[in-house]
Order: sequence, then structure tokens, then C-alpha cells
Amino acid sequence: MTKSEKLHRSIRIKENIPLYIMLLLPLLFFIIFSYIPMFGAVIAFKDYRFIDGIMGSNWVGLRNFKMIFAQPHTLDIIRNTLVISLLSVLVSFPFPIILAILLNEVRLKWFKKASQTILYLPHFFSWVIVGGIIINVFSVNHGPINLIIEAFGGEPIQFMFNHTAWMAIFLGSGIWKDAGFNAIIYLAALSSIDPTYYEAAVMDGANKWKQITKVTLPALYPTIVLTFILATGKIMEVGFDRIYVLQNPVVKNMSDVVATFIYEMGIQQGEFSITTAMGLFDSIVSLILVLLANRLAKISGNALF
Repeated sequence: MTKSEKLHRSIRIKENIPLYIMLLLPLLFFIIFSYIPMFGAVIAFKDYRFIDGIMGSNWVGLRNFKMIFAQPHTLDIIRNTLVISLLSVLVSFPFPIILAILLNEVRLKWFKKASQTILYLPHFFSWVIVGGIIINVFSVNHGPINLIIEAFGGEPIQFMFNHTAWMAIFLGSGIWKDAGFNAIIYLAALSSIDPTYYEAAVMDGANKWKQITKVTLPALYPTIVLTFILATGKIMEVGFDRIYVLQNPVVKNMSDVVATFIYEMGIQQGEFSITTAMGLFDSIVSLILVLLANRLAKISGNALF
């Protein structure tokens, strides 16, 4: 490195000192709350006891993992997690894209802002609130849906105790709660599209559908690939609060997932070693899925790394 290059580098570093200071806090946050706790993963290979601590507990190797996979119920939990997560990704993923495109086509500013506010609002509700609303709406006694069915001469339906209906409600509640907020990233991508592309498409005789398929969607493609890779990494992460508030004993056999297993075994029964092993297995599967999704994305030249 020449003297002039060293001087230029030094000047550039000094100019960016405020940015480095701003970066310091997020770095500390991730180091303290994400990287340091990774040390606790060693509990998965130990017979952990509070009195002995992490380092003092006996090393048992892969015994905890063998115990997990020796139980048929555990395999059902992993299957439920994969099925529910895959359905959530496949069903929910297109909605924010469609919603962003529809909002982008709205020309009345007041209507667009009002629609965005209404659509974003559910995201800020706790799942406890959302779960309470859903349970009351689909309640057999005095639920609005069943009241309408009864008004037309039908019999009340136990939506929350029917496996198919419960799954549909579970997936629909996720879409209602998060689709509006998740559309923000696509709206940001849409705002960066050069308007001259649409003008050229109109001059070539393209209707609105052609403009969306030939201009809008190709421009969104890199963002769609990125969000899909991130969504793939969360396939094993079915939100505990969402499952817990909507779960009931009748559908427990299909709604028991890794998150509820960790809560019941770890928090309620104190089996910290087994639940840590399950959590570590969950993280490894998620990492593999992200790498596979990224490898597939490389084919189109839109890989994350």
C-alpha cells in the first residue's frame, strides 16, 4: 500500500467515525444477546443440573439426542413443525407481494394511506389479543360466524375443534396479522422502479396486467428471492405464542410443535438438557434449509451470500 493510499484510507476512516459509533450499539446487542448465549448450547451434551452449573454438569455426549429420537411423540412434533411451517410459508408468502402490488396501483393518496394503516394495524396486536378475537369470532356459542350460519337455518360448527378448520384458521390468522406489515419491504422495492419503464410499456400497448407481469414482478424478483431465503430459515420456527393461544386439547395432536415441546419439557418439567438438544437440532435444520435455499437462488444470480 502506497503512502497516498494509506493517507486516503486514514481520511476515510476519520470521516466515517460517527457511523462506526452508531454501529457499535447493534454489535454489542448481538454479541451480548446472540453470540454469548450460544455457549449455552453445550447443555445439549450434558446432564444439566442447576446446582452444578453448565461447566460442573456431567458430560453425556449424544444421549439427549438419542432420547429425543427414541420417542415417537418427538418425531410427531418435528413432523407437525415442518408441516405447519411449510404450509405457512407456501400459503402466506404470496399475500404481501399481491398486497404491495395492489397498494402500488392505488392513485388516491388518502385511500392508499388509510388502507395501509388498516392493513398494518393487526401486526402491532399481541397474539393474545388476536387469539382472543379469533376464538370469539369462531365460537360455537354467540360467535358471529355461527350466528350467521344459524340465521340461515344451519347448525353451529365447532371450527376450533375441527382439524381442517383449525388449520385454515391458523393460517388465515397469520395472513391477516402480518401480510400488511410484510408488504412494506415490497412497497419500498416498488418505489425504486423507474416510471419510464411503465411509460415505455404503455407506448408498446401493454395493459395493466402486462405491466405487472413484465415490469413490476421482474423488478421485485431479487426482493422476493431474498425474503424467500429468510422465510426458509424460519421453517422450523412456528411461533410459540401463535400456537399456544389457538391450541386446544382436541387439536393438540396436530398442533404440538417444537416451541410448545420446549415450553412444556423445559419450563414446566425442568428438562433443560433435552429441550436444549431439541433447540440445537432445530437450529441445525434451519441452517441447512437456508443454505439449500441460497444454493437454489444462485441459479438465478440472486443469492444472499
